[in-house]
Amino acid sequence: MRRRLRWWKVLGLAGLVGVAATGVVVARAERRRRTYTPEEVRERLRERHGRATGSAADTDSQS
Repeated sequence: MRRRLRWWKVLGLAGLVGVAATGVVVARAERRRRTYTPEEVRERLRERHGRATGSAADTDSQS
């Protein structure tokens, strides 16, 4: 019975560590995202849109 209790503690601790690690990753991504100027954001969105519409046009022409 005592060993089973230890496993639950280990699993609970591992879960908490996983949640904390996820929080760190999200916070870093948010910090990186906030460092972009509005012009950089617009430029990146236009590039992504161009790639998306360009690849869609390529797929249509191949059919």
